[in-house]
Amino acid sequence: MKTAEDFLSGQVLLIDKPLNWTSFQVVNKLRWEIRKAFNIKKIKVGHAGTLDPLATGLLVICTGKMTKQINSFQAQIKEYTGTIVLGSTTPSYDLETEINETFSTQHITEDLMHKTTKQFIGEVAQFPPIFSAIKKDGKRLYEFARAGENVEIKSRTVSISEFEITRIEGLKIDFRVVCSKGTYIRSLAHDFGKVLNSGGHLSALRRTKIGNFDVNDALTVEKFIENLL
Repeated sequence: MKTAEDFLSGQVLLIDKPLNWTSFQVVNKLRWEIRKAFNIKKIKVGHAGTLDPLATGLLVICTGKMTKQINSFQAQIKEYTGTIVLGSTTPSYDLETEINETFSTQHITEDLMHKTTKQFIGEVAQFPPIFSAIKKDGKRLYEFARAGENVEIKSRTVSISEFEITRIEGLKIDFRVVCSKGTYIRSLAHDFGKVLNSGGHLSALRRTKIGNFDVNDALTVEKFIENLL
């Protein structure tokens, strides 16, 4: 059993983020539960890499003095699995927003899908989604998007070392990606559909690894709280 001193001196917690929770909500919940369990007035808690609310999977959460290591954890290579749906796009590049355009997919073969993944291996110029938390002129990009304002977004170079299709079911493509910090999988889904001339958006996403940390070793929020008692 962990003690108050353990959490204050610093812990690295592996949490499997549930669907529809923000990463911030997970951090707040764990901070509250740790404070309550040990009657601690104040404790630092932070996460190493945001997951969108519609994504699940590995959150590396640091407490106490281990929060100083957050930047080094964030910089590590990440692995994701998920599903891309071809034939349609959304403004957010995922299911946060409604489909805004549909395209023909009759020209797409499984062989073409597999070949197209190779175009995304290596250093890739990527535009972050307008519905993202990146700041520009002191505002989050999603604030501009929700207000219907146009804003110039600059591309950024990311590195993708692996991009493989693991299953194809009609227009749904399951995939696995290994990539650098700062890679937007939503943008990858959008760009993949664009190259195929069919449009595409992300319908599911799960982070499975950050560096040597694996989601298979992570606890649910409920299990973590149960272990505190």
